[in-house]
Amino acid sequence: MKRKLKQLDRDMARAANYAEWREAGREHDRLSGADGWKAEDASPHYDYLLIRRRLTQIRDARRTGKVRDLVFHLHEGLHGNLGNLSDPLLYQHCKVGTKYLIEEYLDEVCAALNELCDQDDPALPFEDKLAFFETTGSAFGQSALMLSGGAALGLFHIGVCKALWEQQLLPQVISGSSAGSIIAAVVGTHSDDALAEKLRPENLYLNAFRYVGWRGLLRGTPFLDGDHLEACLDENIPDLTFEEAYRLTGREINIPVSPYDRHQHARLLNWRTSPNVLIRKASRASCAIPGVYPAVSLWAKNVDGEKVPYIPGRKFVDGSIKDDLPIKRLARLYGINHSIVSQTNPHVVPFLSRNADTRRTLPVLTDWLVRNAAMNAGYGLDLLIRRVGSNDVALVLDKARSVLSQNYIGDINLIPPRRPLGLLRVLANPSVDDVRRYVRLGEQVSWPQMSRIHNTTRISRTFRDCNARLAQIKARRLKRAHLSLVPAGATS
Repeated sequence: MKRKLKQLDRDMARAANYAEWREAGREHDRLSGADGWKAEDASPHYDYLLIRRRLTQIRDARRTGKVRDLVFHLHEGLHGNLGNLSDPLLYQHCKVGTKYLIEEYLDEVCAALNELCDQDDPALPFEDKLAFFETTGSAFGQSALMLSGGAALGLFHIGVCKALWEQQLLPQVISGSSAGSIIAAVVGTHSDDALAEKLRPENLYLNAFRYVGWRGLLRGTPFLDGDHLEACLDENIPDLTFEEAYRLTGREINIPVSPYDRHQHARLLNWRTSPNVLIRKASRASCAIPGVYPAVSLWAKNVDGEKVPYIPGRKFVDGSIKDDLPIKRLARLYGINHSIVSQTNPHVVPFLSRNADTRRTLPVLTDWLVRNAAMNAGYGLDLLIRRVGSNDVALVLDKARSVLSQNYIGDINLIPPRRPLGLLRVLANPSVDDVRRYVRLGEQVSWPQMSRIHNTTRISRTFRDCNARLAQIKARRLKRAHLSLVPAGATS
């Protein structure tokens, strides 16, 4: 038995795709006894009695056709982490899936939502149906994918995005900082038909780094060529504004940038807050690590479609300095209450735990020590900032304080394994083989988390799909109503 389980572990490590990984994982669960654990409702990690009761209520309301009761139970009982369903420990006992009770509950909820959406019933008039899905879906919230900075290590994000996209689990809301902004911009500016081809390693132009040489350093300029980076972005990202990209793909891309100013706050650029800003320029600004790349200006399209400076006279730098993972602003703009984080920042990754059980003594103690050291360092930097006369020096200290004070993890964290020698290639241009290895690594880290991502996003994805279908029905009804008001022979 042990030999067979070890062979299945090797099969998962060598899997060419998620289907192969999942098949080996299912067999591993069968042989290891994990399927027996799934069949038992009870667990200290979630409120199985509450979930069982909710499941019975929804199932009975559907079976008896009591639409108003069904609406009541769904409206009153759907919460983002009801009964602690999202606890990572519920996914540590097996390779694929979790408790059957949890999956049955999710099946029933999603079936009920689809039934309410697609069936006409006098007990739920169309306007009431619209209000129910809009209100309940908004209250339930949705997930976002956040791609961190990380220079060349950010190529790991490609594998994460590819794995999620292939399983139709790529969130609609995506943020990307620094290197993550490039991958977010690529994903957000290519339609589904074009994205599969674009994410192939040989189709990505990633020659982003060129050193300016010692003469440039003597002049006090950053040591990497910003124009060379811009040429790389031009090869990968179409010349679109945030709004144009959203209309093309339906994906809501967010790129944080930090003003090159001591007294300004970071901005989150997207189609809602800055619809006319060019995504290429936003990504270029988000990659402008102070001292490595020069600060840059943003550009936008005016009402005539002409390219003009955005906030003339102000320059911007690396978004990850002030807000690598802008969860609070995403929550305010999109109702985000759950985050999937792909984290590759070289100053963060070595200190993050890969163990989902963060309540064990060692991870808790390590986290406390790291946070305490960061807090004390931040306090010391704050004192220095108040006493420094030079604006440039104060700006550098302010950015350093921001780096120390941020939170770099989310609800589900996809983190590459620790490879100290990989840090030596953070600012090195990757070969196609390098990109393939990074993509493969991103996929391999994502596959074990796929069941958890699928389950924790399932209800919000169902709300999104139902609201899209209802919006189409509403548009057709409005069109028919408009045509019925147009006199015979008149043109609309």
